[in-house]
Parts: sequence; C-alpha cells; structure tokens
Amino acid sequence: MKLFSGIEFANPGFFWLLLLVPLMIAWYIWRNKKLQGTMRISSVKAFMGVKKSGYGVLRHYSIALKSLALIAIIIGLARPQSALSWQNTTTEGIDIVIATDISGSMLSEDLKPNRLEAGKNIAIDFIKDRPDDRIGLVVFSGESFTQCPLTIDHDVLINLFKGINNGMIEDGTAIGMGLATAVNRLKDSEAKSKVVILLTDGSNTGGSIPPVTAAEIAKQMNVRVYTVGVGTKGYAPYPVKTPFGIQYQQVPVTIDEGTLSSIAKITGGKYFRATNNDKLKEIYQQIDQLEKAKIAVTQYHKKTERFLPFALIALALLLVEFGLRNTLFKGALT
Repeated sequence: MKLFSGIEFANPGFFWLLLLVPLMIAWYIWRNKKLQGTMRISSVKAFMGVKKSGYGVLRHYSIALKSLALIAIIIGLARPQSALSWQNTTTEGIDIVIATDISGSMLSEDLKPNRLEAGKNIAIDFIKDRPDDRIGLVVFSGESFTQCPLTIDHDVLINLFKGINNGMIEDGTAIGMGLATAVNRLKDSEAKSKVVILLTDGSNTGGSIPPVTAAEIAKQMNVRVYTVGVGTKGYAPYPVKTPFGIQYQQVPVTIDEGTLSSIAKITGGKYFRATNNDKLKEIYQQIDQLEKAKIAVTQYHKKTERFLPFALIALALLLVEFGLRNTLFKGALT
C-alpha cells in the first residue's frame, strides 16, 4: 500500500488491538438482534408492492464509523514514522603490485593449462574482486620490467595481464630483480597499505639484486610481500618441441622455498605453496582476506512521527457519527 510506503511503526504491539474490531461488530450484531421484535402474519401479499427503503442499511452507519475510527486510533497508537536514512562511505584502498615469473619453466603443465596461464587467470579474478585498489603488474624472467604501473583502471590492467607470455624477455629467473622492480613501483605510493604478490616456480638464477636484499628494501619502504611458489612436488610435465611435434619430459620442480619464506618473513608477509589450480586460487583468496581495504561508513537516520493524520481521521469519523446520531438518525435504533 502506498499509504504505508516507507513507514515504520515504533509500537507495532498495538496492532493486536485490531482484534477488538471484529469483536465489536459481533457484539453489535448480537445486540441488534436482541432489540428487534418479531411479528407473525398469515400472508405477506399485502407487502409485495412496497418499495424497500435504504434506511435499513444506513442505520448501521454508527458501527461502521466507530470501527473505522477505532482502526485509525490503533494505527496512531502504533506510532507510524517515516524513516529517512543515508550513509557516507569512504574507502581507503590498498596499492598492490603483482610480480609474476614468465620464465620457460612456467610452461610446465602440472597446473592447467600451464603454470603461467593458471596464474594469469586466477590473478585476473583476484583483480576483479578488488575494485577499490590500485593494482600494477611486473613481469620477470632473466630480467624484469613493468607491464602496467599502479592503476585503478582494471580493464586496462586485465588486458595487459592477458597479453603477457613466455619469451617477452631474456629467459632465466631473476627473483630479486622482479621484487625490486615491484617495490620501486610503490616508492611514491601514499597508501597506508602497500603489498607485493610475488609468484615464481624456481630459484634465483640471475639479476644484479639478490632476493633477500630486495626484501630488505621492501621492509624499509613498509611493503609487505606475499610469496607464492608454484609447482607440484617432485616432477612436472614440460612440453618440448621436436621434429615429431610436442613431446613431454618430466623435469624436477626446484622451488627455492627457503628464500621465498625469508622474503615473506622479512617484510611481514607470508609464504604459500601452490601445487595445483585449486590451491593457487585458495591462496589468492587468503591474500584477499588478509589485505582488506578499510571502509569508513557514517550512517544517518531521521524519523518523523506520522500518527497525527490517523488521529485526525479518527476524530473526524467520531464527529460525523456524533452528528448523524443527534440529527438525521436521532431516536433511531443503531
């Protein structure tokens, strides 16, 4: 009902009093029957041509008006209120740089379709779930570079993420360089929370900056680093091109978990091991929970009493009933 649209009731318990309305009507019917007399006659033919008067219906005006007045009074007692509420929301985003390994070993297929593509797909889902954060992308192999600086335009970021592949830069695994480049992207950040997610499947084999040195730099700049080692334990199938097509070789998985754990410990982050797609997805979900953006919400509520119209309606109905009873229907049995 539009009449009660946006209306709240401060004392809804008073609506139980509506049960009095049918009781009052029932009492009126019972009393009305008691007041009416009866007459027996042998034939009603003499009354067949008499037109019926509307008085028989109109004489029940009193109970109708009183019932409506009682309903209006009960609604008024329930204290209808129009509620207006609004809120101001301030979001304090986080600056995140994802540093991902694109070396040849990332083509191993222990994750599906391979480590590189699995990491891209799951990271893109992570980006989509964090609309308020500035996120950047660094790729590394034998060297490193920034694929996308920190941005709130996640559509651009996702398109650039989809475009990364093995062979873009010299092969190798320069973990320290990749981390240093990611930290450098955060040096001018004014965000209260700065994070690097470093994803690799090997050990440091190149670059001019050792991983632990890069971690110390990150610590000085208040950057937390979450390290993720990608790859199954033991051996993984690796595709090799031959004159006869693609052949698979079982290559050992050599993740330097000690170094990755040290990086995380130095910077106050955490080390994770992803042995399959589901585990990698779960890791990103854990990081998502650990690094929640701060949202300050100020709520305002304003309530206005709306009982007066119902009180006036009840008063008007009672005045009409009183006026009719003492004028038009004066002396009538009602």
